[in-house]
Amino acid sequence: MTRRERLMATLRGEPVDRPPVSFYEINGLDERPDDPDPFNIFSHPSWQPLITLAREKTDLILMRGVGIAGMMPNPVEGLSTSKSWIEGRTRYTVQTVRAGSRTLTCRSRRDMDVNTVWSEEHLLKDVADLEAFLDIPAQTFSGTPNVQPILDTEARLGDRGIVMIDGPDPLCIAASLFSMADYTVVALTEPQLFHRILERYAAMLWPKTEAVARALPGRLWRIYGPEYASPPYLPPNLFHDYVVPYVKPMVEAIQRHSGFARIHSHGRLREILDHIVATGCVGLDPVEPPPQGDVELRYVRERYGRRLVLFGNLEASDIENLTADAFEQKVTRALREGTAGHGRGFVLMPSACPYGRVLTACALRNYERMIEVVERTYGR
Repeated sequence: MTRRERLMATLRGEPVDRPPVSFYEINGLDERPDDPDPFNIFSHPSWQPLITLAREKTDLILMRGVGIAGMMPNPVEGLSTSKSWIEGRTRYTVQTVRAGSRTLTCRSRRDMDVNTVWSEEHLLKDVADLEAFLDIPAQTFSGTPNVQPILDTEARLGDRGIVMIDGPDPLCIAASLFSMADYTVVALTEPQLFHRILERYAAMLWPKTEAVARALPGRLWRIYGPEYASPPYLPPNLFHDYVVPYVKPMVEAIQRHSGFARIHSHGRLREILDHIVATGCVGLDPVEPPPQGDVELRYVRERYGRRLVLFGNLEASDIENLTADAFEQKVTRALREGTAGHGRGFVLMPSACPYGRVLTACALRNYERMIEVVERTYGR
């Protein structure tokens, strides 16, 4: 089978020659070692062997957002200002938003040697901020999906893999306006008000999802954000209330146009798996084992594997810290549990990837061991 055929058959629940293997964010095509941007960690030569390995040996899943041509401006943008500057090896960004008589401020930072953005101050701090923010007119969906970048990426991929359309659910957008501490307090104590902010973003995301799914049918999607309502942050009943009614319409739109919706949720799953299935999704990642999560892959496969393609469940921390022999045991166990009995499908995949400028020899060796175990078990 080609790599594309293997991935698509897995999504459809059809037999495959071996489980697909993905390095998640690392795909060998999006990383650009020759990019001189000082914030590009992949310019460090330590990454080159892994980039090559991903490109040549993994079943490529390239994450992509879809832009909307002719989209009306977000009213928040008309009331906001933003400025960025660099101090030493750090880039700071500050945004201010006028909401009635209040001025809301958020601040983020990005370090040259760390491939992530840290939020140092969040836009909303309390209920009064949220109420003022909700008084700003909401953005409405309009315009046409810009499909050409997706088609160009698929042409570049050829038979090496697939594009996965990537986007947030309403909870992700709403919760990220707060710090985790403030978000959990508001979500727990002000459910009616919190539903208002979820409804605001759902009104935009639902028609956007429908339009993109119609324009790009049959693709894999990743919907991220439900983990904001997972234990221990919120109780399972609020996961149901804040996720299922807002994600299910997105899933239905995707599947109405022959697509495959995958829910992304780190951490504890045991008490919310039934709610995840209730969204109608056909995929779940990363199914983290204890101690990061609270269920083994075997448990999820036995109870939900006929419904869900499971993506996982190798921890990024294990890639960076375990010896190659110890990590091989993790890979072997994931392959065994992810394919045991009857199920829709399994993709061997880490929960995330290293984000430091220098990729350690230990991490590289463990990525290599992933491929070695798969090839030794199923052949090249």
